[in-house]
Amino acid sequence: MNSEVTQILRQMESGDQRAASQLLPLVYLELRRLAAQKMSHENSSHTLQPTALVHEAFLRLVGSDDSRSWDGRAHFFAAAAEAMRRILIESARRRKTEKRGGSWQRSELDADDAAIDPENSEMLLALDEALQKLEMEDADLARLVELRYFTGMTIEQTAEILNISARTVKRNWAYARAWLRRELECE
Repeated sequence: MNSEVTQILRQMESGDQRAASQLLPLVYLELRRLAAQKMSHENSSHTLQPTALVHEAFLRLVGSDDSRSWDGRAHFFAAAAEAMRRILIESARRRKTEKRGGSWQRSELDADDAAIDPENSEMLLALDEALQKLEMEDADLARLVELRYFTGMTIEQTAEILNISARTVKRNWAYARAWLRRELECE
């Protein structure tokens, strides 16, 4: 499947209009699983569902007029993780605007529970701001955080997508959590 996804991505890059319709069935289940992991922490009354998150992310990746090119399956899934992150950030901003304020509540970044609570708009926005700072310092660490936090991937899944060892992911994950914790506490 990996090479088939990469092949379809190349077809899309070369302008094949039918390639996107071939891609969705191949990546849908994995994207849906990632979105379901992320959304399992959602309040049952929340309107954003895993299926909607997958479809919105997929449309942003392949449905726009912008020509996109991916270096393969790992790059595509990293882009999907970023798209999901942006969708959740936009949703949090809308909820915050609708609420017109509210009190800040600090939350610790928990190593056992990688996915952040999407209902906590303030924390999600603070995390996004800190993540943007981290991205300027170390883009690879920021990508790792996106994959772990915003898609709920395991250490092993993250290692596979980033093409690094699980041990390196664990070490970098510990560092990134400490860095983000420091940033969030300084606010």
